[in-house]
Amino acid sequence: MYILAIDTSNQVLGVSILKENEIIGEFITNLPKNHSVRLMPAIERLMKEVNVTPKQLERIVVAKGPGSYTGVRIGLTTAKTLAWTLGIPIVGVSSLQVLAYQGRFFPASICPFFDARRGLVFTGLYQWNGTALELVADEKNLEMEAWLIELAEKKEQVLFLSPDIDIHREQIQKIMGNLAVIPEGPFHYANPSHLALAGSQMDTANVHQLTPNYLRMAEAEANWLKSQKESK
Repeated sequence: MYILAIDTSNQVLGVSILKENEIIGEFITNLPKNHSVRLMPAIERLMKEVNVTPKQLERIVVAKGPGSYTGVRIGLTTAKTLAWTLGIPIVGVSSLQVLAYQGRFFPASICPFFDARRGLVFTGLYQWNGTALELVADEKNLEMEAWLIELAEKKEQVLFLSPDIDIHREQIQKIMGNLAVIPEGPFHYANPSHLALAGSQMDTANVHQLTPNYLRMAEAEANWLKSQKESK
């Protein structure tokens, strides 16, 4: 089975191709450039390099957020269009779950997170149970300080993974102390190969029913709803 995995949910743009549980190619950049312009050329280039044609693809896996609203939409729209056009199944995977794969051999809780501005983060808590990655605290959008206090009360080590780690590093260390484990830079970026592996083991979704995992409304949508309530 050939699986194409796509992740544009955050600054990293990642594409990978999996063949029978073997990664045969991947393309990754960590650049603040327009994913909408660069995604399809990246897919085409990778497929050409590994000599795979669109007709050989049997599944599309996409990171469905949380993350950048625009980035999530770009990835989902591209993945759904490809799945619909090719008539193949699609799978949506949480972007936080994909990032948690970077802690594959950590023996305790893993906290992937993305900065959501104004002191907020998108986060959750994961843990490996043998070969299975399990969600042990629901993904949510909340204040980082409140989340860290909650984690510190457990008095257990936590591995923190985030491309935005430097924004919150000082606060993490202040509240968590020695309970916080913060690895070196490369481990803080999601890998599209992990996305492919995660999606290969999950149930497929109806292409028309697969929706983004924003964890909160876009600011424009929230303001519009607020204005509608105030006008009544």
